[in-house]
Amino acid sequence: MNNAIERAQIWLGSEYDENTRKEVQNLIDTNPTGLEDAFYRNLEFGTGGMRGIMGIGTNRINKYTLGAATQGLANYLKNEFPNKEKSVAIAYDVRHNSELFARIVSDILTGNDIKVHLFESFRPTPELSFAVRHLGCDAGIVLTASHNPPEYNGYKVYWNDGGQIVPPQDTGIISEVMNVKPTEIQFNGNDELLNIIGKEIDDEFIDACVKNASFTDKGKSALSIVFTSIHGTSIATMPEALKRAGFTNVHIVEEQATPSGDFPTVKSPNPEEPEALKMALELAEKVNADIVIGTDPDADRLGIAVRDFDGKMVLLNGNQTNTVLTNYLLNKWSEDGLEGTEFIGSTIVTSDIFFDLAKLYNVECKVGLTGFKWIADMIRKAEGKQKFIGGGEESFGFMVGDFVRDKDSISSTLLACEIAAFAKANDSSFYEELINIYTKTDCYQEGLVSVVKTGKDGAEQIAQMMVDFRNDPPKTFDNSKVIRLDDYQTSVSKDLISGSETPIEIPKSNVLIFYTKDGSKIAARPSGTEPKIKFYFSVKSNLDEIQDYENVKNELLEKIERLKNEF
Repeated sequence: MNNAIERAQIWLGSEYDENTRKEVQNLIDTNPTGLEDAFYRNLEFGTGGMRGIMGIGTNRINKYTLGAATQGLANYLKNEFPNKEKSVAIAYDVRHNSELFARIVSDILTGNDIKVHLFESFRPTPELSFAVRHLGCDAGIVLTASHNPPEYNGYKVYWNDGGQIVPPQDTGIISEVMNVKPTEIQFNGNDELLNIIGKEIDDEFIDACVKNASFTDKGKSALSIVFTSIHGTSIATMPEALKRAGFTNVHIVEEQATPSGDFPTVKSPNPEEPEALKMALELAEKVNADIVIGTDPDADRLGIAVRDFDGKMVLLNGNQTNTVLTNYLLNKWSEDGLEGTEFIGSTIVTSDIFFDLAKLYNVECKVGLTGFKWIADMIRKAEGKQKFIGGGEESFGFMVGDFVRDKDSISSTLLACEIAAFAKANDSSFYEELINIYTKTDCYQEGLVSVVKTGKDGAEQIAQMMVDFRNDPPKTFDNSKVIRLDDYQTSVSKDLISGSETPIEIPKSNVLIFYTKDGSKIAARPSGTEPKIKFYFSVKSNLDEIQDYENVKNELLEKIERLKNEF
C-alpha cells in the first residue's frame, strides 16, 4: 500500500490538472482499495498494446498515461528518424473518450513536430494498419479496447510496416516512456501539422479488401447474409465492402447498427460469446439466412454462424472458421500455381490443423506467439523471400494476404461469404466444407477456459498458477501421458520420454504447452491485456466419412469436458 500512496502523492503535484489532483486526494482519503488498484503498477504493453480501465492513476487509461506513452513514442521516433519529416496515422473506436483521447494523442505528436493523419471519426482497426502503409507513415496509433467491457479503453502502436510493434521497437519505446516526466509531455498541439482523413482512405481500403478477398462471383447474389457490427466500428465500412464485392442480399441487425460505447444490447461485445450474436441469429431465422457475421467493436475479429446438415444455425469457433478460410486461400493459390516460397501463419495456442493444411498443399506454416503482431513480424522478415497467403489465431482473427498487417474482419468477412456462396452454388455449404477438410486432415475440436482474477491479488494468483505448473507439471491428462512440454518462458521444448531438450526459436513468453500421447494439446497462458489466465484445449481423431462427423465430434467434445474438469 505504501508504494501505491507514494505513487498517488506524485499525482498531487502542480504538473497534474486540478480535477486529477482532487480525484487522487479523494482516493487517498476515502478509498484505500481503489487507490491500491489505481496506482500499484504502471500499465504495460502486452500482446495487444496498453489496455485498462479508464480513470486516474498509473494503472488506468487517462490523459497522463496516454500522454507518457505518446511522448515516449515521439521521443523514439525522433531518435530513429532524425533527418526526415515524421508522420503518424491515428484511428479510434466508438468507446467513451476514444475521440477525446485520440485528440490528446494527436496534439502531443504535433506538439513534437510530428505530422498526424487523424481519421475524422471512428474507423476499424485494420483500416489504421492499412493507412500506415498507404500514407507512408512512420507509425500508427489506434485508441481501442477491442471487446472489453465499456469501462475499458486502450492504445495500440503500429510500426511503419503496418504491424503492431515488436522488438526492438516495443522495448525501445517502453524505455523512452519510462523516462518521460509529466512536465515533458507536449499537450499543446500544432494544428498546422494535423491532416484529417476519411472517405479517401475508406475507398482505398475497401477496394483493397475486395481485391484481396475475391476470387469468383459465383453464387454471390443468392447468398443471404445477416450482419451485425455489435455497436462497433465495422458499420463504417462493412456494408459498402459487401456491396462492392457483389453481395446484394445483406440484412443488417439495425438495433446493433448504432455505434455506442455502452454496447446496450449485449452483456459483452465479443463475437466469441454466443450471446453477442443472439439478435443476429434471431434475424437469420426470420430471413432464412445462410450465414451470420458479427464483428467486435474495433472490427478486427469476427464471429460466424452457418447452417449445419440439419439446417440449424451453429456458431463456429475461431479455429474452425480459420480452417475453412485458410484451405480456400490455399486452394485458390494452388490453382494459380504455387512456387514453393509461400507460407501461412498461425500462433502457438492455435489448432495444429494448420500444420496439416500446410502439408496438404506443400507450403510452410510459420508459428509465432499469441497476437497478430507476430504474424506481421513473420511477413516483414520474409519480404522479398517468401509470399504470405493468409493466417490467423484461435481468438476469431484472420488476415487475408498482407495488405493489412493485423487481423481484419472486413476482408475476412468477404472471403467467408464468398466461400459460403460458392459452396451453396455447388450444392454444398460452409459447414460441409469444414467437415470435408477434417476427412483430409484429422478431425479437431477445441475448447477454452478463461479464469478472471482482477486487481493486484488476482495478478499474483495468476503468476503463482504458472509457477506451480512449472514446479510440478501434470504427468497425464485424461489418462493420456504427457510426452512433451514446451516452456516458452525458458525457450525449451522437452521430450518427456527421452529427456532430450530442443531450443524454441521464437521470443520468450509466459506460456506452457503440454502434448499428450493421444494427440491432445493443452496450453496455459496469462493474458497480456486482461486480468485473466486462459487454458486452451485441442483434441483430435481420425474421420473417414462425413456421415461419421457427429459421433466423432461428440466423443472429442466429451474429452474436452473431461480435460476442463481436471483444471
